[in-house]
Amino acid sequence: MADVQTSRPDGSLSDAPPAASEELVLTEHGRVLVLTMNRPAARNAMSLSLATAIAAALEQLDARDDLSIGVITGANKTFCAGMDLKGFARGERPIVPGRGFAGLVRQPPRKPLIAAVEGYALAGGFEIVLSCDLIVAARDAKFGLPEVKRGLAAAAGGLLRLQRRIPYHLAMELVLTGRMWPATEAADVHLVNRLTEPGAALEVALELAEEIAANAPLALAASKQVLARSVDWPLEEAFDRQEEFVAVVRTSADAKEGAVAFAEKRPPRWTGQ
Repeated sequence: MADVQTSRPDGSLSDAPPAASEELVLTEHGRVLVLTMNRPAARNAMSLSLATAIAAALEQLDARDDLSIGVITGANKTFCAGMDLKGFARGERPIVPGRGFAGLVRQPPRKPLIAAVEGYALAGGFEIVLSCDLIVAARDAKFGLPEVKRGLAAAAGGLLRLQRRIPYHLAMELVLTGRMWPATEAADVHLVNRLTEPGAALEVALELAEEIAANAPLALAASKQVLARSVDWPLEEAFDRQEEFVAVVRTSADAKEGAVAFAEKRPPRWTGQ
């Protein structure tokens, strides 16, 4: 389990009982759940225990009606240096059945997830970022898929997702050279949603998350699912296929609440139902 801390309405943290692992710290900011990878001595490299904690936290995010969105970041001014190679050499693979590397890349959460990146997001760390729906990065942050330099391949989503997010030939260059890629260059090709001053990535990510969380949670989750899944849907099938996700939104209590709140000129009170 992760070390869990929760925010009171005034923003202070409540005490939590001791947990079996401190590799992931969870904090709540209203309807936003923040996951902080906390292995600073290893530059937050991914261990099996950390991956398992992330998977459990994402299940919590999706299950709770009072949470609308997640933010994932790293402690000590580093996002994630990728897989823990020392653990890999011992035969450990930080893969969670069904969810893949880091408990995330094969099956991201149903609800939106923002990456808040400081320092390095390399190899599996960059693949975590690519699994997220929005990216906030400090100007001096660096991305990269250096697997080819280590006799490996970026098989945790890097090879599959990068070419969908940036121009094909740029993706091919980054994969085949394994070079570092500054966040400023990533922002130039619109991979990054917000570019911040060093040290401000989480703050800005929370501002973005809270703006998003002001909207209806069911509508947010359904909209994410259709956007993410419909890339390859034939147009003649797309409208029918999206019904699986949007029909429940149309008939929800939140849809009624949105209309009533608009008529009464007041902020809506979402329940996630």
